[in-house]
Amino acid sequence: MKRILIIDDEVNVALLLSKFLTRNGFDVSTASSGNGGMEALKNGEYQLVLCDFRLEDTDGREMLRNIKLQYPKTGVIIITGYSDIKMAVELIKMGAYDYITKPLYPDEILNTINKAFETHHALVEVDEEVQAAAILPEKAKTTAAKKTVFAAEFVTGTSRASKELARQIELVAPTNYSVIILGESGTGKESVAKSIHLNSPRHNQPFIAMDCGSLTKELAASEFFGHEKGSFTGALYTKIGHFEMANGGTLFLDEVGNLSYEIQAALLRTVQERKVKRIGSTKEIDLDVRIIIATNENLQEGIQKGRFREDLYHRFNEFSIYMPPLRERGHDIILLAEHFLKIANQELGRSVESFSQEVVDCFMNYRWQGNIRELKNVIRRAALLAEGNEITLKALPLEMSTYKLSYDTPNHYTQQQQAPKPYNEVPEVKEPKHDLKNAALEAEYETIIRVLREVNFNKTKAAEILNIDRKTLYNKMKAINLK
Repeated sequence: MKRILIIDDEVNVALLLSKFLTRNGFDVSTASSGNGGMEALKNGEYQLVLCDFRLEDTDGREMLRNIKLQYPKTGVIIITGYSDIKMAVELIKMGAYDYITKPLYPDEILNTINKAFETHHALVEVDEEVQAAAILPEKAKTTAAKKTVFAAEFVTGTSRASKELARQIELVAPTNYSVIILGESGTGKESVAKSIHLNSPRHNQPFIAMDCGSLTKELAASEFFGHEKGSFTGALYTKIGHFEMANGGTLFLDEVGNLSYEIQAALLRTVQERKVKRIGSTKEIDLDVRIIIATNENLQEGIQKGRFREDLYHRFNEFSIYMPPLRERGHDIILLAEHFLKIANQELGRSVESFSQEVVDCFMNYRWQGNIRELKNVIRRAALLAEGNEITLKALPLEMSTYKLSYDTPNHYTQQQQAPKPYNEVPEVKEPKHDLKNAALEAEYETIIRVLREVNFNKTKAAEILNIDRKTLYNKMKAINLK
């Protein structure tokens, strides 16, 4: 169970927060003072503390110092008013996970807390690796020190694509290179960015993620660089920009291809000069920020069409990582599904244990246009609808349970609403000619048919036995007209 301690001397605020978080599956306790909060921490194990910055007997700075000194694995989120934002950012640099500003909004609170728990699990894993290295023999220390630590939602797969991805993360993480992460929407680009950060020398500093896809031209400058109170109409308070918030750590910019050309120019200046100036201020702030960007667009095509600055692209492109779509990751699909099933069981308080063979086959053959994000949503829905301890086709969305792939070409997929052929029905095939030239093809044909029969035409298992990937298997099946 995820345990949270709320420390707030406004009893009504603490009560409302407690009820809201309890309804969302958290185990919540409250304290009305700093001393009461420290006493509660002494008597129970909490993964996360929500602490109001202004308490009657102390303040957020002192609370954070005491919590981190006595309970270093406990995450801390500061609750603050707008006038205390500057101090809240300083507290983040001291080790707080994040801050939430008043008035409190349920979606913002829940999103921040969920991300904090994800980061908490990853950082605990880092800490355990460090402790293990301290007590292991010298040879084992070297192995432990080299092990790559991934963000909590990142699953290290067994496919060739996943192993290459893990190798690239391990290679680039210790450097200070800017990184471009390329790939379709939903492939887990932010998870990879977090993993790079967690394996870098900056892992104890902030990781700030920013979605550029939803920013208007007017809003973008304020979000990037911040603004001073009264600097423009509607600037009712001083705002810290994302660059300043990420100072010392990592700034992750998602869907950067959507930024306007004017904002790109301002961004280039900041990246080149490593200084930022809030809107309405004359003071320049020195920056030490690693930048990781992600996009599902072809930035080079954007350069040719005048939508993206070439000089900014080269500033970012010190290292690039390609995120393979889920459909190209083979058995990783099932590993991810099992991972998301464990999470769904925890969220729902259920104990669904496995997937039926029909569901496994469906997952391995499905198009997964929404990639990992779609898989996660499908599993959460299926875990809720599952009858018993196994997920069957009945618990899947209709479009999935009736999905059948037809391969007209190796990379061409079509959807047909028809029942699959029985596994024991061997399709009619065109026999290869019996001459020396085709002997190798005939041998392959006989081996493929034999293995497919042995595994009841489960193509994933057949590919594993044949020691080839699924795409190669489909190509070979097509070559002998085996549909």
